[in-house]
Amino acid sequence: MPDLLVLLPDFALIVCGYLICHHTLLDRSVWDGAERLVYYLLFPALLFNAIVRNPINPGTALHFGGAGVAVIATGVVLAYALRHAPGVDDRLHASGAQTAFRFNSYVGLALAERLAGAQGLAWQALLVSLCVPLCNIAAVWPLARAGGHGYLRELVRNPLILATAAGLAANLAGLQLPEIASITLNRIGGAALPLGLMAVGAGLRFGALREGPGLAAALMAIRHAVLPAVAIALALGLGLPPGQQAVLVAFAALPTASSAYVLATRMGGHGSYVAGLVTVSTLIGMLGLPMALALLGLLR
Repeated sequence: MPDLLVLLPDFALIVCGYLICHHTLLDRSVWDGAERLVYYLLFPALLFNAIVRNPINPGTALHFGGAGVAVIATGVVLAYALRHAPGVDDRLHASGAQTAFRFNSYVGLALAERLAGAQGLAWQALLVSLCVPLCNIAAVWPLARAGGHGYLRELVRNPLILATAAGLAANLAGLQLPEIASITLNRIGGAALPLGLMAVGAGLRFGALREGPGLAAALMAIRHAVLPAVAIALALGLGLPPGQQAVLVAFAALPTASSAYVLATRMGGHGSYVAGLVTVSTLIGMLGLPMALALLGLLR
């Protein structure tokens, strides 16, 4: 039950964003600025601070971190392969492919702490630091290709990749932020969760998924069926400790990243289609995540 409840506030924030945008004076023009604020400042601050505050253990990075990278890589390969399926619209695929392998870091960090305490939070931060660059590089490529953007230029300008790379460099160098800087970044990053999810709701168009229902179903099947199954197989096959097993499987079963919508919008993709996928993924995750953890418990 706690695993289920941890997702309810996120879904409620998406609904709040939709209602505020469509039924108050805080219309679309307000939320355009909010999206840019989350994408360029709030979420990068959250990522950088989370990575810097949790030292990376080489042994843990090799086995546990490698398993997390393998899960994401599986999602990337399968999502890219869908482009060649009959009848798939190139723009919809370029925008939505990222939802099959990206993950909601906010929910992941909160849930990992519930599952394994402070150590679980450190493990989740390791997965974030290793997988966010991979996810963002893989997410930018289809959008850059479909929109005619320069791929390398988009990568070096992507604030999430820059924040993660800077956090990793500082972590590996053993740098410690002054307390006032850490507290400030923590408070800036803390605003990313509510505002980012409400921005998703503000951009939501429920009918958008009708433009590619088959593609949407395939992407959600990868995100919420295939990746948790791969994580369970790796957790048991590698003989990871129980705490790491739970965190890895929860990581694989997370709903997709709310910032997927912002990335698609900023790069000229189909933002409303991605917003619909994010909403559906969050709803599926509320049930699928506890089920994945329960299945892991039965197979141990």
